[in-house]
Amino acid sequence: MTQFEIWTFNFPKKGPHPVVLICAPGLLRAGRGERAYCTSQKQHRGPKPFEVMLDTEDGLNWETFCDCSILWSVPTAGLSGKRGRVTLERRRAIRSKIRYVFLLNSTD
Repeated sequence: MTQFEIWTFNFPKKGPHPVVLICAPGLLRAGRGERAYCTSQKQHRGPKPFEVMLDTEDGLNWETFCDCSILWSVPTAGLSGKRGRVTLERRRAIRSKIRYVFLLNSTD
């Protein structure tokens, strides 16, 4: 498993959804780390300011939004069915959205 791969995770109340692996590779090998939640249904709207649109180029079946406003800590053992890997352009967009949402570009 590597950063920015897309896998499926069965969320207890939401059911199976794609997730983008965000955390550092060392944490992935240790069996833990953060994942960004993605929608599992076709979208009929544009992405919100905290979302990045992924699609078949990333290994998904249709346009899917990656929600960068919340990161989930889920066990690696709960991941199944590797879907693909986020393209370079969209990896950059996800990084940018995470910095934006969590105010990581701010200076104190």
